[in-house]
Formats: sequence, structure tokens, C-alpha cells
Amino acid sequence: MLDIKAVRKDPEATARALAKRGFEFDIAGFQALDARRKQADVDSQALLAERKSASKKIGQLVGQGMSVDDAKAQVNETLEKIAAQIDDLTEQARVVQGELDELLLGVPNIPAGDVPEGASEDDNVEVARWGEPPALAFTPRDHVEIGEGLGGLDAETAGKITGSRFTVMYGPLARLHRALTQFMLNLHTGEHGYREIYVPYLVNRDSLRGTGQLPKFEEDLFKLAGDHEYYLIPTAEVPVTNVGRDRIFEADELGERGLRFTCHSPCFRSEAGSYGRDTRGMIRQHQFEKVELVQLVRPADSDAALEALTGHAEAVLRALELPYRKVVLCGGDIGFSARKTYDLEVWLPAQDTFREISSCSSFGDFQARRMQARWRNPDTGKPELLHTLNGSGLAVGRTLVAVLENYQREDGSVAVPAALQPYMGGITELVPGA
Repeated sequence: MLDIKAVRKDPEATARALAKRGFEFDIAGFQALDARRKQADVDSQALLAERKSASKKIGQLVGQGMSVDDAKAQVNETLEKIAAQIDDLTEQARVVQGELDELLLGVPNIPAGDVPEGASEDDNVEVARWGEPPALAFTPRDHVEIGEGLGGLDAETAGKITGSRFTVMYGPLARLHRALTQFMLNLHTGEHGYREIYVPYLVNRDSLRGTGQLPKFEEDLFKLAGDHEYYLIPTAEVPVTNVGRDRIFEADELGERGLRFTCHSPCFRSEAGSYGRDTRGMIRQHQFEKVELVQLVRPADSDAALEALTGHAEAVLRALELPYRKVVLCGGDIGFSARKTYDLEVWLPAQDTFREISSCSSFGDFQARRMQARWRNPDTGKPELLHTLNGSGLAVGRTLVAVLENYQREDGSVAVPAALQPYMGGITELVPGA
């Protein structure tokens, strides 16, 4: 959520900044609600002053010849009327504040100054490229054909068990999927300084509101039926970031680099806005797994933290020797809560193009304000909002897709990347029928 004080001070500047992402901020609507809230406060203060004054009138009325009982009765009648008016104004202020909060909850984050202009993904800017696409001497198969040829990928059974956009994996292919998860977790905890964390896969509305999925993106979520209003997590970002909700961290708890968490979890998404896109295979599924990176840092460290976190995701691709490119998202393609985002796109030979495998984002204090995630600044002794960041390190299913396609051989076998072989129990290649 944006800082209401900043919006109130210069709504036109807020509107100009949001226009970069193609969002039209309703200045008139905001100001009308804010004026109503302010007027309710002014009227309440006037009534409180009137109540204080009325309480002193008993002596004056008695001095004017009225009996004590009559004076008390008259003053009490006045006080009851004032109390009723104050209650009415309090309710009005509560309703208006709720409308104001609802308006601001629907307003996205303001992009960083160096986010490029643009309306869609076509305007994203490539900032780096690593590795060379493999020079295959045959027509590359896609991951579905490769996986089915290995006897390890079974969409038909998944469709029978559940429905479309789900997958069953068997044998060495399932093990390779598990190996990727273990490799990523070990890399991030061992070399990048993240603390592994295990979290619930069900969250409440407050958690989703805190990270920005609610109220705007409810249709993208799977909501459970029952007595509790729980949702399946769309990403581990939600429960992990909410570890900081309604907390004040002392400076020594943050250490020099802030809090770093890595988490392996399933992710569940309805893919409401992707009808007809990537329906084949594992690129876009309702259930997939991801190793998430989350950081909670001091505001002064936010920009450097985004570069570091993105580098940690890149390290996975480099260790697996998968060609990729790094792009910075333009204003029109950046996510709702994000201030700045880098996408990492891995090369897929069968598609002859790069496809997203990780998004690494800085949110500034946007999520922290919703969650009231704070730290105590030792220089002032006062609580201040943290900055939050997260990124995929990496999406496991898409990484498996990239490994299958980039390490495929003409005979249908797939070489196991050297970095994953220690996790494969001596298996160095996947072969049909194994």
C-alpha cells in the first residue's frame, strides 16, 4: 500500500508516477473520500469541545436560579445528544476510512525511477545474456516428447486423477525433479546465506492482503471450502514474507544483510488470465514447485539487495550451464506490488526462444506497510518500515523443462548436468525405458 501521507501531499505526483505502469489514479475520488474523513474528524473534535463546555454549565445554571436537579437534567440531555452525534460521526469516519483503505488497496506500487517506459513485455529491456544455446545437430524435441519418450512424464494419468494442467512423473525423471530442489536449497543455504524455512501451504486473507494478492487478484487463487477462510498458496512468497507481519525487528536481528529466507513449496494457481496459453506440458500448471528467495532488509540496503538476490537466482542457471538472459521489466509489465523487477529467461531449444524461469522483485515498503513489518532504527529508537524482496530461485518444473531440452540427445536420452549428479545416486543420464 502506498503511503497515504505522500499521496495526500501530492496526489498529482502519485498519478504521474503510476501512469508509467498504465494505471490511472482516481485523484478526485481519493480527495473526496479524504475530505469526508477529515470533515468527520473536525466535526468530532468540535463536539468533544462542546461536550467539555456543556459539562461545566451545571454551576452556571444553578447560579442563574435553576435547581440543581433541573440543571443536571438539562446538561445530561445536552450531553446525550452530543454523545449520539459523536457516535454517528465515529461510524461515518469508520465507513469512510474503510472506503479509503479499499481504494488504496487497489492502487499498485509506484515504479522505481529507473524502470523503463513501456506498455507490455515487448518493451522490456535486456540487460545481460549468459551462455550459448546448444548447437543441436537434429530437430530438438520439446520437453513433453522427451519426457514421454523416457517413460517418465504422464499427463494423461494426471488428467484422469485431477484434470488438465497437472503432471505425473515417474522414476529417474521424478528423481531429477527432486534433485533440482535439493541442489537449489543447498546452493542458497550453503553459498548465499539464506536460512531455510518451512511454512504452511494454506494461508488466510490477511497474509494474502499483506503481500498484495488480495483484494485485486482473488480469481487467480484457489480458495478452500469449509469453516476456515483459507487459500492454497500461489507462491511461498506469501507465507514467508508474512513471517515479518506485525513485528518489529531489532537491528541485531537483521544483521548486516537483513533477513534471508529460502523455501521449497508447492504453488497453486488458477491461471485465470492464461486461458489457451501453454496448455501443453509443464510450462504453466495449476500445481508446480518452486524454491523461493525472500529478503527483509533496511531501506538503505534495498537496491543492493535486489541485485544480490537476482544474482543468487542466476547462479543456479550458471551452475546448471543453462543459457539465459536477464531483462528489466518496463512499467507496463511490472507486477502489482513490485517497485522494480528483473526476469530471468532460460533458453528452450524446442521453442527457439527464451522463456521466463524467475522473477526477482523489490517492493520497497509497499508490502511492509500492509503487513506492518518494521525494524527499530537504532539511530532514532523508533520503528520504521522494512523493505521486502523476493524471487524464484528457481521454479523447479520450468528448470526441469530447460534441462530436458538443453541436455537432450538425438537418441532420446538426456544427460544429467554435472551439478545434479551428486543428487542422482550414480545416474548420469536418463535413457528411454530406464
